[in-house]
Amino acid sequence: MNWYKNKKVSIIFDDIPSVGIRYIIPSLTNEEKKSIEKYPFICRKELEVTLEDLKKNKIYNFKIPKGYCYDGASIPRFFWRIIGTNTDNRFLIPTLIHDILCENHNFINNDKSFSTNVFNALLESSGITAPKRFFMKNSVACFQTIFCNWKEVNNN
Repeated sequence: MNWYKNKKVSIIFDDIPSVGIRYIIPSLTNEEKKSIEKYPFICRKELEVTLEDLKKNKIYNFKIPKGYCYDGASIPRFFWRIIGTNTDNRFLIPTLIHDILCENHNFINNDKSFSTNVFNALLESSGITAPKRFFMKNSVACFQTIFCNWKEVNNN
């Protein structure tokens, strides 16, 4: 399924992504509750992903396993009125893909700028306005550099 394409990137999924929210219930252990607090979102079915870097003519394929849990959009509360909350459903698919790439740099040959382009394209496909996308993609690019141990690699 061709999800989205622009001049920089093409995003293809084998099926419609299915994501959900994990809930804390009284019968869970403290460890399970902490896990849900840290990673409240879940991929409900296996998803095959193909990303094409149209500028470098490269194709990347990977799978996101059913049950993969992630933290979603890490938007500080201060910015919620401007950007939206981390539970905004328009952020669920972009952050699913972005989070799996942050944990698995090898999926896209350690190409941090391509990861940012993919994130931006997914936000655009979700209807996020250009000013919000600009703020989000640049914030994410800074976050990746500082906290995700991305190594700049020349991927020409």
